[in-house]
Amino acid sequence: MCNQRLRDEENVMEYGSIEREIHVDATPEVVYQVISTPEHLREWWPDEADIEPVPGATGTVSFGADKVEPLTVVEAVPPRRFSFRWVADEGAAAAPGNSLLVTFDLVPSGAGTLLRFTEEGFREKGWEVAVLEEAYRDHTAGWDHFLPRLVTYVGRLASAR
Repeated sequence: MCNQRLRDEENVMEYGSIEREIHVDATPEVVYQVISTPEHLREWWPDEADIEPVPGATGTVSFGADKVEPLTVVEAVPPRRFSFRWVADEGAAAAPGNSLLVTFDLVPSGAGTLLRFTEEGFREKGWEVAVLEEAYRDHTAGWDHFLPRLVTYVGRLASAR
């Protein structure tokens, strides 16, 4: 019984946050624009984006015609950090405990940028374990798909200059 409880706690712990580090061959100023402005976001992440990169601003990202997610900008510190909350409880303003927090930290690295990505708040949502696991896997697969697209898009931007 004790071993099973420990395994269950370990399983729940691993659904706490998604963390990735990627190197991008562009300055933090360029990468910041790519992660924070609608015209660039649409090129690598959602199909549509309506957001102003200003703390407290609300907007949406859309995936297809029927998946629209509201989001709220938490921090916008060019060219170092951009964060937002999304996946809030329906009808509620995004806040700690009812939404997920996505943070992009940008660190100069040689001629490029080290992008540190985190998405957290899965456990805090209070989802049942099966829902938590499914959401975590879905978001992990999504970011593992979209973050490399960001790198590719920045590469195309750099070569067009």
